[in-house]
Amino acid sequence: MCGIVGHVGPLTPSTASSAPGSGRSLEVLLDGLSRLEYRGYDSAGVALVRPDGVERLTTVKAAGKLDNLRAALDAAAPAPATAGIGHTRWATHGGPTTENAHPHRAGSLAVVHNGIIENFRSLRAEVEAAGRTLLSATDTEVVAHLLDLDFTDRLAAAGEAGTVDPDAAAALLVESMRAVTARLEGTFALLAVTELAPGAIVAARRSSPLVIGLGEGENFLGSDVAAFVAFTTHAAEVDDDQVLLLTADSVTVWDAAGDVVTPRQWEVSWDASAAVKGGYDTFMDKEIHDEPTAVAETLLGRVDDRGELVLDEMRIDPAVLRSIDKIIVVACGTAAYAGHVAKYAIEHWCRIPVEIELAHEFRYRDPIVSEKTLTVAISQSGETMDTIQAVRHAREQGSRALAIVNTYGSTIAREADAVLYTHAGPEVAVASTKAFLAQITACYLLGLYLAQLRGNKWPDEVADYLENLGKMPAKLERLLAEQEDSIRELGAQLADQTSFLFLGRHVGYPVALEGALKLKEVAYVHAEGFAAGELKHGPIALVEDGLPVFVIVPTPRRPVLHDKVISNIQEVRARGARTIVIAEEGDEAVTPFADTVIRIPATPTLMWPLLTVVPLQIFASALAKAKGLDVDQPRNLAKSVTVE
Repeated sequence: MCGIVGHVGPLTPSTASSAPGSGRSLEVLLDGLSRLEYRGYDSAGVALVRPDGVERLTTVKAAGKLDNLRAALDAAAPAPATAGIGHTRWATHGGPTTENAHPHRAGSLAVVHNGIIENFRSLRAEVEAAGRTLLSATDTEVVAHLLDLDFTDRLAAAGEAGTVDPDAAAALLVESMRAVTARLEGTFALLAVTELAPGAIVAARRSSPLVIGLGEGENFLGSDVAAFVAFTTHAAEVDDDQVLLLTADSVTVWDAAGDVVTPRQWEVSWDASAAVKGGYDTFMDKEIHDEPTAVAETLLGRVDDRGELVLDEMRIDPAVLRSIDKIIVVACGTAAYAGHVAKYAIEHWCRIPVEIELAHEFRYRDPIVSEKTLTVAISQSGETMDTIQAVRHAREQGSRALAIVNTYGSTIAREADAVLYTHAGPEVAVASTKAFLAQITACYLLGLYLAQLRGNKWPDEVADYLENLGKMPAKLERLLAEQEDSIRELGAQLADQTSFLFLGRHVGYPVALEGALKLKEVAYVHAEGFAAGELKHGPIALVEDGLPVFVIVPTPRRPVLHDKVISNIQEVRARGARTIVIAEEGDEAVTPFADTVIRIPATPTLMWPLLTVVPLQIFASALAKAKGLDVDQPRNLAKSVTVE
């Protein structure tokens, strides 16, 4: 879940604002790390290689957020470099200390790593037996020493122990990387530099994200394209068990068999400005305001000239989709709640049973999967390790897999049989907002596509649903314009509360779960989401005087559901709860039982989550800010969970 960035290129910075003498590589590394800090912010560090001088390899690192690294660099500015690697950490092995921060040094090498090495204990014993002293508690430092031991042996065997030719040293480091990674169990994206090859980075990947950025006279590496999007939008992918050599003028990639391969390339569809706050206080606030665009972009271009719904990369034969008898959605966290919404819509439209599985539980419980099962994997990053492993397990059982992801070229997108992209743009805040709405929208598109393909809905019915979806961005805009200020005031008023309940029925139930999760993520308070009908089966014991209870009320056009939820409001209010009700415009039946009412534009029931979740996102952001907390980078969390 760490962020890594690499650069090889010229010494001179490209911008007048760069610190004097800082060098182009350091400029790239700091920009990339600032854009990747959402992946981890326990510590950060850089390693820089200069082409000459006594100390050609310099490492600087610091515990805490990236500002601490900047301060350390300001205190002792390194000389300009021709290659550099950087890292921002979410701790797995060892606490968030300067000693455990990356890069890790061993001999002439420095290494950064994203992932977990599962057999590091036995490898650590081997390294210590070889006489090496380890300074950290990390698995990464073990890899650095293994690389250096192998590299040193190869240098000696090649007669390169004295004056070393940089190209020869780079080639030998490639061989060392291949040999060492073959021994590693677990996941990794590894970047290594050596002072003996000052114009090169050697890298390798297994089940941990790594992409190449292709520039002019310089090249880049990153955990995702955000690492280098300010410098190039031309990207290339790295597949599992590939090793690569990056120089300023070339990228060479070898597959697991040692053959040179040509990586697939693509153009990044957003620029660096999409990953800045744009005048908002936080990325979370900015991304909430991006939601109308995220929904609109995800809907864009989905209907062909014949008026039929089409998806992005549909590589599953239509006959197979017509034959499926079960859908399993695998996801984690917020993405799993998007799957819960999908269950209501797809079962209603397609009459196919849908199961929602937490990806980290799926493959450990011997799930019933067959060639007639469609596995739908939902992940913002496309690199969620639990979800990757669930997809692999499902495909091994014969299931087809369809990915709903926001990141082109991600692991899940590459390994799935079909891909439906959400076009939400970069989401930097750790707590997901606009990606959630885009995922729900994509799930609706999938459900309508299957209903069209299988003949469950007539073409005019599909067109009507798409028309209603097309109205959602404008409704979201109106909701934000009319309700945001009062919701933020409510968040500030309730900042001292220590517990909240969220209730919903039907599609309001996953919204309640998501509302509670947002509050836990960014405000660090106890919050629980329940199906409202479950209230009297135990959770009502939690209700006491003044307890804030959010209730998502269905439209009055579903009178049975609506009246049941009104009864739930009465139940909690009778026991002293402060009721905060999200209800449709014109629904006056809720007014006598609500302390606060948040009004939502009238919308078909199944599309209700696209609107009702937004006030809960705003409330969580406002309450966290009132408590003085870091909304974008909550404690202990990282954006993309790339380890199991």
